[in-house]
Amino acid sequence: IKDDLYDPSYSDLIRVAFTTEFNRGKIQDLVSLLSGRNFETREYEQSIADDTFQRLEKSIFKFINKINFERLVMIIKSAGFIDTDFITSKNALNSAYIVYLKLKDQGYNPNQIETYVRKWFVLAYLTSRYSGSPESQFDEDIRAISKMDFGEFLRMNEESQLSEGFWNSQLIQELNKSTVNNPFINTFFASQIKAKDLGFLSADITVETLLQHRGDVHHIFPKNYLRKKYASKADYNQIANYAYMQSEINIKIADEAPKVYFAKIIDDIRSGNNKLTGLESEEQLFENLKMHCIPQEVINWEIENYQDFLELRRGLIADKIKNYYQKL
Repeated sequence: IKDDLYDPSYSDLIRVAFTTEFNRGKIQDLVSLLSGRNFETREYEQSIADDTFQRLEKSIFKFINKINFERLVMIIKSAGFIDTDFITSKNALNSAYIVYLKLKDQGYNPNQIETYVRKWFVLAYLTSRYSGSPESQFDEDIRAISKMDFGEFLRMNEESQLSEGFWNSQLIQELNKSTVNNPFINTFFASQIKAKDLGFLSADITVETLLQHRGDVHHIFPKNYLRKKYASKADYNQIANYAYMQSEINIKIADEAPKVYFAKIIDDIRSGNNKLTGLESEEQLFENLKMHCIPQEVINWEIENYQDFLELRRGLIADKIKNYYQKL
């Protein structure tokens, strides 16, 4: 089974199937069980090897079951993660599938499962939960999940991993980056897709539509404009300066300061020409800025205000991601 969003390898299949069925996360334990090891007596028994093969086969069939697989993909897409480029952690997806299959086996109702899987995936993704020692983390998590109510397990991890310190400080610091392909800005874009936000300065085209048709991520403070003062890509390619935007609108903006191009947009709106954006009112313009976590003051800003803009927008993006997560 293959989906563009989740394209599991053989090792992903084995990891998910084994962890779900045996409540263990270390593949070496599977090797031992397949050899017939009795972990209590430390002896090797053929009956354990036979039982392990049968249980693993049963779990593999659950993994490749079309309904299960498509349900998992649907849940992840319902969180706004509709494109494989948004997901930089395969293990976050693997963990979401483990949670889905485990909760289904434990008899949780479908609505609960959807909510828990969405939240767990985003938590694991935002916190890079499986990036360090993934096997140990899988092992620790599945042992806890098999023994306690998942809602309580999730709440404990939210309190420890997604505290106010994470939302108000750590996440804002993580948004101080220049590489666009990272979990923090990707989660922001996912939050926009879930909210059905319009593209930057678009009157009708959504962020989702732009993404589906390979719309571009553009600079709010134009790149060539920033090069007048900033020589480093790390400065002008800050992820807090990015927004999904129609290319034709970006071309009209060219390389002008926000103060200049917003003045033109507002004149365009007031005259009723709608040549630049299609936005029909200043209220619509400011609502669009809000969707993109862009401070309203930007309409009067020039290059000297760039660092203030980045700082303010990082905080607004962090707030939007927090609200998005809490409503998943």
